[in-house]
Amino acid sequence: MKMTLANKITLTRAALSIVMFLFILCPYGWARLVATLIFILAASTDWVDGKIARETNTITPFGAIVDPFVDKILVAAAFFAFVGIKELDVPIWAVFFILLRELMVSTLRVIAALEGKVMAAERWGKFKTVIQMTAIGVIFFVLDVYHLSHLLTGCTKSVCVFLFVLLCKIPYAITVIAAVITWISAVSYLKNNWDLLKKSWSLPCK
Repeated sequence: MKMTLANKITLTRAALSIVMFLFILCPYGWARLVATLIFILAASTDWVDGKIARETNTITPFGAIVDPFVDKILVAAAFFAFVGIKELDVPIWAVFFILLRELMVSTLRVIAALEGKVMAAERWGKFKTVIQMTAIGVIFFVLDVYHLSHLLTGCTKSVCVFLFVLLCKIPYAITVIAAVITWISAVSYLKNNWDLLKKSWSLPCK
């Protein structure tokens, strides 16, 4: 059987996440501007693959499990790379808690799969994803302003420098906000799947 179009788009997003990560690591302004465009493209595919799967009635177990996992790859790639850019001052502890939550919920999904169930995304989980993607987009904007202040000249350079001074504290704050929302969603997942979790660590009744 052939892979569905939606699943192909999902895997493309995973590949774009890796490419984006590598471009962010390049210490050149043009490379990080390209990384911004790659992020926008990758983030948009998250909406596209879901829409295609629903409209063509091609929702698969693979897509239900891998799609949210690929979202986590995109988020992790961006935040990991941002931590290494000192001008952004992205707090590594907040990124750690974001990734810890993602690993925890991914583990829950594996447990559910072992029980023959597919754990659907919850409202808080979807909201968390929106907040994380928004946070990454804002941080990219601040990073691009920083690099434009070095690439441009004259009045535009002065405007970018002034704008970066105004925005330079935002990456720290918005990452912390994303971490808090992320853990609120974690509590929701744990609460709604507690029985499944208890069953997984208990011995079967004889």
